[in-house]
Amino acid sequence: MAPLPQLQKIAKKNNGLLLVDDAHATGVIGNSGKGTCEHFGLEKENVIQIGTFSKALGSLGGFVAGPKIIIEYLKNTARSFIYTTALPPSVCASSLAALDIIESDPSIRENLMENVETVRSGLIDMGYNCLDSKTHIIPVVTGDAGVTMTFARGLLEKGIFAPAIRPPTVPDGKSRIRVSLMSSHTKKHLEIIIDGFRSEGIRLGII
Repeated sequence: MAPLPQLQKIAKKNNGLLLVDDAHATGVIGNSGKGTCEHFGLEKENVIQIGTFSKALGSLGGFVAGPKIIIEYLKNTARSFIYTTALPPSVCASSLAALDIIESDPSIRENLMENVETVRSGLIDMGYNCLDSKTHIIPVVTGDAGVTMTFARGLLEKGIFAPAIRPPTVPDGKSRIRVSLMSSHTKKHLEIIIDGFRSEGIRLGII
């Protein structure tokens, strides 16, 4: 996660706004799933928060939240908002229903974070570098791009979809496997993930 408190101080010092892309945090991070701003307890007066309904909420579309003057400005000047088709009512209803679930059932987030801790600690215990990740998206650094692609294919053959992330998305020598966990993953699923990383890591000489 980005160091938002420090970034907000810089923005305030320079009379600027802090734009937070919370796509992966919406519905997941924070005491009630409101994202990284809630996680850090950020004051909102100079923050614009954007996010998506298509990840944790399982719907479609996105949002911009911020000071009223910013929202009014976007409504009247953002071409991508003005010249697009409105979301269907069914999609909006799905997003609202998902928000209701997030607010009313914290056990979903709690179970997700338990799954995260199980897999992350298992990977670290094997010697993998997970870049001090604290969220449900765990980067597993594998280094060489070719090795990383081979690693991802080996995992897929074991029923594990964890894509390879390589240059130019990340610097040379910093290729990685991206593990994205879900609340619905069972203990058996987590065992399969950990066992898959163990066997592929040994086969490729990474661990």
